[in-house]
Amino acid sequence: MTVTTLSGLRAAKRLVVKVGSALLIEQGRAREAWLATLAAEIAALRKGGTEVIIVSSGAIALGAAKLGLAKGGRGSLADAQAAASVGQVELARLWSEVLGRHDLIAAQMLVTLDDLEDRRRYLNASATLERLIEAGAIPVVNENDSVATEEIRFGDNDRLAARVAQAAQAEGVLLLSDVDGLYDRNPEDTDAKLVETVEGVTPEIIAMATGESTSGLGSGGMLAKLQAARIAERAGIALAIINGKHDAPIASALDGGRGTLFLPQGDESARKAWLSGRLAPAGVLTVDAGCTEALARGASLLAAGMTEVEGDFRRGDLVTIFGAKGERLGQGLVEYTAEECRSILGLREDEQAAKLGYAPRAAVVHRDHMVRA
Repeated sequence: MTVTTLSGLRAAKRLVVKVGSALLIEQGRAREAWLATLAAEIAALRKGGTEVIIVSSGAIALGAAKLGLAKGGRGSLADAQAAASVGQVELARLWSEVLGRHDLIAAQMLVTLDDLEDRRRYLNASATLERLIEAGAIPVVNENDSVATEEIRFGDNDRLAARVAQAAQAEGVLLLSDVDGLYDRNPEDTDAKLVETVEGVTPEIIAMATGESTSGLGSGGMLAKLQAARIAERAGIALAIINGKHDAPIASALDGGRGTLFLPQGDESARKAWLSGRLAPAGVLTVDAGCTEALARGASLLAAGMTEVEGDFRRGDLVTIFGAKGERLGQGLVEYTAEECRSILGLREDEQAAKLGYAPRAAVVHRDHMVRA
């Protein structure tokens, strides 16, 4: 299916719907009437043949209200973890109740960043999503904030939604936001114009984002949504940012054509899509101008072109690749440890064996295990 308009998302076989805290929670309590209208829309999508996966925020806000924690439970990592532990129970109950009114079964699925960064665990998560959908349930996914740390977490459910869409092989993602979509400048500016369609998240598109959420409740902002769009588009998935404040927000946006649609830009292999969506590199490799040109032509990264190595990584870890001018070139799975990379920095193949103590591998990062920015 090729999606070219917002209304075209109605024909998606499988759709991920992300709901943020600011839409779900008001003064520590769930907006149950609004949630009921959204559940009715999800039921209508299911009746029309679209399989739905929900990515829902709100656990920390709900738990903080129950525990009486300051700053919405975000005053410290310990507060956030405690609030999430309590709030996850309430959040699961809410979704189970509103979906149950339409004879739909809600299935809670809590994930961490590592669950989708590690290839084996990613495939396990994918299989679980598939089995739940086959069984007729609607997966309700959230980051497991009760165990996630500041260093190892998604930090926002926008990027999580895009990664879940990859894992579930969805055709579309709906990010319900507190604004109509992406504007060409701060939406509070009277001259701001809504960007209706985006063909590729370029640096110019990124520059339009303020990186701020107007709600103060969520952890994401427009920048996080653009990062999610980049993950989705490279996997051949359409993503839309729509205003979730309305009653029946999905119909309001899709039927009215009001929102921002990011068109799919590629259809990478499943492994390449997973690799391009990974968010936690263990190190950085900087290369010279010659290597930059070679990578642009589809070559592998060779030791002779490396000029700098940062981080402490092992063979098989994810590294980010930067050019001599500081431009991000891509990321990939490294064939050497950080110490080995430093030892062969700038060396030709015939010089590397003496440093390594064994015959060098074909590349530092092979093109088959690399995705370009």
